[in-house]
Amino acid sequence: MNALVTIILTVQMLSALVMIGLILVQHGKGADMGAAFGSGGSGSLFGASGSANFLSRTTAVLATVFFVCTLALAYFGNIRPTASGSVLDGAASAVPAVAAQSAPASAPASGAAQIPSK
Repeated sequence: MNALVTIILTVQMLSALVMIGLILVQHGKGADMGAAFGSGGSGSLFGASGSANFLSRTTAVLATVFFVCTLALAYFGNIRPTASGSVLDGAASAVPAVAAQSAPASAPASGAAQIPSK
């Protein structure tokens, strides 16, 4: 189970880093206005509109992977063992056995504290 959580966490972190890089590479909507006045927007690697489609689809896929990994980590983080119980339950069952053996037989019946005589 621990290895699965580690793999999911690694995939989540890698998808987040790649998604950050892809978002920083993309042009905003205001960048299209500059292309209308001849700023060379069509000379990109993917063509005039190919980069927007490729980068936005890749970003959407990575966002989906990131979201699924987040849900999986939340699910595995909330799984609790059913038979464990409380830590105090185990300590309470062990203490009376030790206390019963070490208790003196001539203990007073009243709950008042006794003052030792000199």
